[in-house]
Amino acid sequence: MPKLSIITIVYNNVRDIERTIQSVINQTYKKIEYIVIDGASTDGTLDVVNQYQDHISKIVSEPDKGIYDAMNKGLALATGDYILFMNSGDELYDQNTVEAVFAAAPWADIYYGETEMYNDNWESLGRRRHEVPEEFDWKSFKYGMSISHQAIYIKKSITVPYDLQYKYSSDIDWIIKAAKKASNIVNVHRYVAKYLVGGMSKKKHRESLKERFKIFTKYYGLIPNLFHHLIIACNLALYFLKHRKTND
Repeated sequence: MPKLSIITIVYNNVRDIERTIQSVINQTYKKIEYIVIDGASTDGTLDVVNQYQDHISKIVSEPDKGIYDAMNKGLALATGDYILFMNSGDELYDQNTVEAVFAAAPWADIYYGETEMYNDNWESLGRRRHEVPEEFDWKSFKYGMSISHQAIYIKKSITVPYDLQYKYSSDIDWIIKAAKKASNIVNVHRYVAKYLVGGMSKKKHRESLKERFKIFTKYYGLIPNLFHHLIIACNLALYFLKHRKTND
C-alpha cells in the first residue's frame, strides 16, 4: 500500500477549510500523511485547523511568499510515495476516492481523474469544460489544462519544487515536468475531486493566462502554441454558446 501525502494550502479561509479537512480525514484509505500549510491566517482558520490536529500529521502556520512558496513548504515536508494537493475549499470526491485511485493499478507514476466544479454557494456546476484525456502525457496540455491540480496524484520521486517565477500558473509547469519523467500514467476513470471555482488563477485571470501562454510556448513552441490557442478560443466560444458558462 503506497503512502499518500495530501497537502492543503490555506490562508484566511475559515469558511471552507473544515470541509476540505473532513474530506481528507474521512477517507477509507488510511495510509495518508496529511500536511496543512497556513499562511499565518488572522480570521480563525488556524483555530479550525487545530481542532483536527490529532488527524493532521504536520501543521505549519507562518507567512509565505505566495501560494507556490507555500506548496513548496508542503512538498519539502512530505514523506509519502505520492503527492496530492487538495487546497482549502476543494474536496476529495467521496470517502472512497483515494482507495479507488490506488486500486486502479499498482504503483503508477501518475494517477489522474475527473473533477466536478462548484460555485461559491457549493452548488455543482458539473464537469470541467476540459474533459480529461483518455490517455495523458506531457503534451496533453497543449489545448488547455485538461486535468485539474486536485485530480492528479504524482509519485514524489518524479516531482520537483514549483518554479516561483510563475505566480499563478506554476502548477501547469510542475505537472508537465513530472509527466515528462513518467512512464506509467493511469486514468482511473472516475471523479476524484470537487473544485471550488474562484482561486487565485481566476482572481488574476489575465496574469494567469499570460503565464500559461509562456509555459506552453516553452514546452510546445511559439508557432504551435499560437495555433493551439486559436483552437482553444474556438472551443471556448462553442462551449459558451451551448452552455452559457465556461466551467474552466
